[in-house]
Amino acid sequence: MHWLCESHRLGEAQSLGFNVAGLHLLAVRRDGRVYAYRNRCPHRGISLEWQPDQFLDDSASLIRCARHGALFLVESGECVAGPCAGEQLQALACHEDHQGVWLLPITRPEAPADAD
Repeated sequence: MHWLCESHRLGEAQSLGFNVAGLHLLAVRRDGRVYAYRNRCPHRGISLEWQPDQFLDDSASLIRCARHGALFLVESGECVAGPCAGEQLQALACHEDHQGVWLLPITRPEAPADAD
């Protein structure tokens, strides 16, 4: 597991950005639960925020791509408006305990074996 932050740093309806082993990600707290996603818009493959830790829309209810205006559901990462509607942010598994918020190990799909 990779340490992200103490729980109090990620308040309700707030977001934070992180860089863990070269992976740029964001975490959002909604209804007491933490959700983590790769910080990469599916439309152009660019970072979502225009200022550090600013990943939410004005209502703090959706994740927003600051460059294209795409809006994503916090709970699933699904794009519900914008140029990548129907696509999703890449969800990352996280865990919260008494110490804080942790990113769980990222599993990468194995390369297919060559058929001879």
